[in-house]
Amino acid sequence: MADATILLADDDRSIRTVLSHALIRAGYDVKATGNAATLWSWIQDGAGDMVITDVILPDQNGLDLVPRIRKLRPSLRVIVMSAQNTLATAVRATERGAFEYLPKPFDINELVGVVQRGLAASASNGSDRRTGRSPDDGLPLIGRSPAMQEIYRTLARLMPTDLSIVVTGESGTGKELIARALHDYGKRKNRPFVAINMAAIPRDLIESELFGHEKGAFTGAESRAPGRFAQAEGGTLFLDEIGDMPIEAQTRLLRVLQQGEYLPVGGRSPMRANVRIVAATHRDLRTLIRQGLFREDLFYRLNVVPIRVPPLRERPEDIPDLVDHFLARAEAEGLPRKAIEEAAVSRLARARWPGNVRELENLIRRLTALYSEETITTGIVEAELADRNETPSFGADGGGEDDGSIGGSVERHLRAYFDAHDGRLPAAGLYARVIREVERPLIELSLAATNGNQLRAAGMLGLNRNTLRKKISDLDIGIARGRRTARFRDSEPERGDG
Repeated sequence: MADATILLADDDRSIRTVLSHALIRAGYDVKATGNAATLWSWIQDGAGDMVITDVILPDQNGLDLVPRIRKLRPSLRVIVMSAQNTLATAVRATERGAFEYLPKPFDINELVGVVQRGLAASASNGSDRRTGRSPDDGLPLIGRSPAMQEIYRTLARLMPTDLSIVVTGESGTGKELIARALHDYGKRKNRPFVAINMAAIPRDLIESELFGHEKGAFTGAESRAPGRFAQAEGGTLFLDEIGDMPIEAQTRLLRVLQQGEYLPVGGRSPMRANVRIVAATHRDLRTLIRQGLFREDLFYRLNVVPIRVPPLRERPEDIPDLVDHFLARAEAEGLPRKAIEEAAVSRLARARWPGNVRELENLIRRLTALYSEETITTGIVEAELADRNETPSFGADGGGEDDGSIGGSVERHLRAYFDAHDGRLPAAGLYARVIREVERPLIELSLAATNGNQLRAAGMLGLNRNTLRKKISDLDIGIARGRRTARFRDSEPERGDG
């Protein structure tokens, strides 16, 4: 529609001029105004083939115009632009019926491209979007960087859907916040949001945790217990660290996604699965697929829409907003009210954040709790950053301290496992399950180190050879020769098992 007319509303004359000239060069007629009243009168008169409006107009919020336009002229596309670059703005624009939301500043070519798409779209597209709901601004996702703006726009489009999503990103970037935002502002918001950390659940218990079990299904199952699918009925099930799910549990999950129903452990009657699945991982699932550790068919079932959460080092311009947010949150939780010097914020923006947003939040909490000064100075920040850099940062999702030792790692996983039960006691037999979890990788790696030679593996482990054989059988460990890697080389010649 080269002869189409664009109705443009922005109270900034210079912006109106720049956008008008760009649209005219693209072949469109433009009618521009600085207020909502004039724009609305044009719309009522039937003028224009598309509307481009800013959110902040002197006489009315541009977002409030969108549902009125959709009601009066359903086929008229509306593009909303705003310098208030928050998730709430993107959600409002999308749910009120805007064809597209553009955070300022944006590329002129992007605007022209959106206009072309909007004019080419059929009259039915977008007419069934939900309107009228106005979420509050208290959203957990903070940041105005281009990377976060793209996430906001993606989330706004996904709110009304039930598409499965995989959220990827380093530990501490806020992957669960993405899942919660999708739930809290989506059509399942009045139903439960249930999260489970796959890395914190022993493999022997994963099926029971996900699908529940009947009384007597296994040792310690003294009563019937619903699983996370049942707890999340009608709502959202967040599968955190999906990359750590054992391959046998992946097979069961895939079957549920394909058939839409599941069978509790020890049960006979299948149950319908009515949940939206949001999965998250800090691992590269495609690499795991190549390694045979993650099912490719499950990946494509889950990864309908991928969302990558950028690490904090890729969006340092968001750090001032994050600092203000965490200071306000700390005060709301009873910690002393603090101000912070601009130079101190700038220093935080230049720092490395291997633990990402979680690490920044913990630092702000520490600053508010430990320092008596009302204003956090650059010197205080420098001292804290120096102390932090002397100690390796482990951005583990378990949240516990990890000193790099095996014991520290085990403690972190066990803490996460207990936390995942939300105050409930784990099923009986925990000791045996934990020992089994440690024994399996220890024996598997020992066999790999000795190229499958059980005699040498038993000697290295300090076990009787028959004891090792029994453990291999009990743990159902496969023996494969010829897979020894370079890191296990030694000078001892190979010997047969005899």
